[in-house]
Amino acid sequence: MAFIKQQYYHYLIASSAGLLLALLGRFVFATNYLNDAGGLLMLCFLLLVPMALGAVTAHFTPRTASKWWRLVFGPFLTVLLFLVTALLFHLEGMICVLMIFPLFIITAGLGALAYYDFTRNRDDKTKTYVVAAFALLPFVLAPLESQFTAPDEYRRIENTVVIAAPAAVVWRHIVRVPPISARDLGPSLVDRLGFPRPVEATLSHEGVGGVRRATFERGVEFLETIDVWEPQRRISFSIVPNTATIPPTTFDEHVTVGGRFFDVLRGTYELEPAGPGRTRLVLYSRQRLSTRLNPYAGLWTGYVMSEIQRRILEVIRRRCETDAALASLNTTENTRH
Repeated sequence: MAFIKQQYYHYLIASSAGLLLALLGRFVFATNYLNDAGGLLMLCFLLLVPMALGAVTAHFTPRTASKWWRLVFGPFLTVLLFLVTALLFHLEGMICVLMIFPLFIITAGLGALAYYDFTRNRDDKTKTYVVAAFALLPFVLAPLESQFTAPDEYRRIENTVVIAAPAAVVWRHIVRVPPISARDLGPSLVDRLGFPRPVEATLSHEGVGGVRRATFERGVEFLETIDVWEPQRRISFSIVPNTATIPPTTFDEHVTVGGRFFDVLRGTYELEPAGPGRTRLVLYSRQRLSTRLNPYAGLWTGYVMSEIQRRILEVIRRRCETDAALASLNTTENTRH
């Protein structure tokens, strides 16, 4: 029996045509000319290429196919085929594939729907012109888009935890963070996405001008220069990635911290009273996004940063509460004696 039944050949042709167009877009937008203008983060690639993929898939789908297949299932399978191909041949990393997957699914469906509306009750010649227009549009508009600079957007990501320990104990655990194991952090989706886990934070000296070295797995290190030092109340620092220690293969180009698309600029810990023997610890960071689709990209970078901060705060909370409990126990024993 043949691997694919003959009646499904046309569906295979439809998906293959959409795949070839998407791969062509992937390589064209990664060229030096367009890469300098944003490359794979240009709107023409993120929006118009998947729309063209959807239109091409719908165009080659057999006329006997249902409307659901033409407008939904066909484009969905073609997008899936493209992204799996990108992963298998190491064209993109997992994080980038997951980030663009929802966007590609939606825009591919819109492209198929637009093609269907434009060509309904039209002859084959008109349909050919329409699908050709969809296929050419990303490449025609790309040089125009390349003339515009991607906007910078600055975002604040904040996490809070209440710790059953006094501020003096909490302060000791934030100025320096002893080594953290994977077990301390627990499982998280960001690990599966390939982001290095935090390892520890050292401090050159206390006070303004002190440098914290925040290290992560796989040689990732950030230099955090303290410019606000208010003991047991607030510590704030600028953040610069130590490019000398970070291997070039650790991050994908599009999510590199300190790169042209994304950066983390500042970090701040604030301690607030939360009742007798309790402290509210707030950690917030300031990040820069420089893409043509900042609202969408911000959903992902915001989630990743929030998850990293949340896990660090949980480690600090457990350590502080353990120290506070031991101190209370020692005090009780000393009182008895």
